[in-house]
Amino acid sequence: MKSNSEFYRSLALEVKALIDEDWITSLANLSALLKQNLKDTNWIGFYLYKNEELVLGPFQGLPACTRIKMGRGVCGKSAESRKSLRVRDVHEFVDHIVCDSNSRSELVVPLLKGDRLIGVLDLDSPLIDRFDSIDQSGIENIAEMISMNIAWPDRL
Repeated sequence: MKSNSEFYRSLALEVKALIDEDWITSLANLSALLKQNLKDTNWIGFYLYKNEELVLGPFQGLPACTRIKMGRGVCGKSAESRKSLRVRDVHEFVDHIVCDSNSRSELVVPLLKGDRLIGVLDLDSPLIDRFDSIDQSGIENIAEMISMNIAWPDRL
């Protein structure tokens, strides 16, 4: 069953309650919360912008790629463009980076604080076309809450 707007409003309240003064603690709990609540997902987590690349942060799922160059794969393209990317079938996405061969669709949302790129929130699913426009809007809202309410260090 596809997610709806009310589901994401309720989930946003849980996200807000889990944001802690420590950014690592927050991201660890938030990846667990999202994985627990978003059905038909096999990987949810964060890649953080550090030294001109994305570095694996807290996540839920199988072990993943540890570093992604800007512009590479769905995460690198989302980070570089600073725009969300929703991919219906990752096997059709040029330059897709395979971390879990069971992943079929992906939603990546950049984490931005003003002009500063913090990283991306990455969601993978074993189903083709798992994420719709309501999912994208809901996750974009959650990503904005995360970006704006966590006390990020000057350098990650």
